[in-house]
Amino acid sequence: MQTSEPNKATKTLKPEWIKVRAPVGEKYFTIKNLLKSLNLATVCQEARCPNMGECWNGGTATFMLMGEVCTRGCRFCSVKTGNPKGKIDGDEPKKVGQAIIKMGLDYVVLTSVDRDDLPDEGSGHFARTVEAIKEGNQNILIEVLTPDFKGNEGFIARIVDAKPDVFAHNIETVERLQKRARDPRASYLQSLRVLEFVKKYDPTRFTKTSIMLGLGEKDDEVLKSLHDLRAVNCDIVTFGQYLQPTKTKLKVEEFVTPEKFDWWQKTAENMGFLYVASGALVRSSYRAGEFFVKGIIERGK
Repeated sequence: MQTSEPNKATKTLKPEWIKVRAPVGEKYFTIKNLLKSLNLATVCQEARCPNMGECWNGGTATFMLMGEVCTRGCRFCSVKTGNPKGKIDGDEPKKVGQAIIKMGLDYVVLTSVDRDDLPDEGSGHFARTVEAIKEGNQNILIEVLTPDFKGNEGFIARIVDAKPDVFAHNIETVERLQKRARDPRASYLQSLRVLEFVKKYDPTRFTKTSIMLGLGEKDDEVLKSLHDLRAVNCDIVTFGQYLQPTKTKLKVEEFVTPEKFDWWQKTAENMGFLYVASGALVRSSYRAGEFFVKGIIERGK
């Protein structure tokens, strides 16, 4: 493990390494128009991801299933909060499958708002979407980035049985900051149990999580989180800079330097994670296909 820890930046103004260009490119605008025509949502748009243009032009996109209204209210997230009252588009799995073929994607991430209002909290919808994509093209790599389903193992198993290539669920931040950042119905231990159950239920599935930095976490707390993740055999971890999406959400406590992100990458790699992506603009699904494939190739060697 690395012994020399770079200092974190303490700036409150956004540094140069955070800034990105506005998305451009013919493929980007083609995908944007296609999604609008099919009335499909992507977390790329809803969460105002800074990498949207790069990912779309590179063959990766993250679809947000089951609408744009979340039943929970995490203080770091810009997605709308409310009660969808059981409304759901039953044709969405088929639409997503069709869109992926037209978009020419080779890696797709499926995520969703929390749907505590549904009897199965949306787990069946997740599974049907994975199955619809595989029916259209068995070669597309599929990652699911799911809610915690309140830890219901039956709901989680339904998705795992659909055989996504990667099962991701984010712990989001260190244990001390969970109540400050996440909805009260979520918890650090519950998220760890989700990842642990997936690996025990089907050891052939790759598990993945993401940690936001810049919320006031301490290094020893992040290290503890990494040890906890390895204890449940989590395969892949990503680190990214938290960016305040609106004025009403949690403020950025610090902007982490590129050198510190590099240090976290080396530290996590030395702990045995299969693959680590770490950088200010990294998000849990950022260039997911490239990272996943590269990790598998290196693992094979």
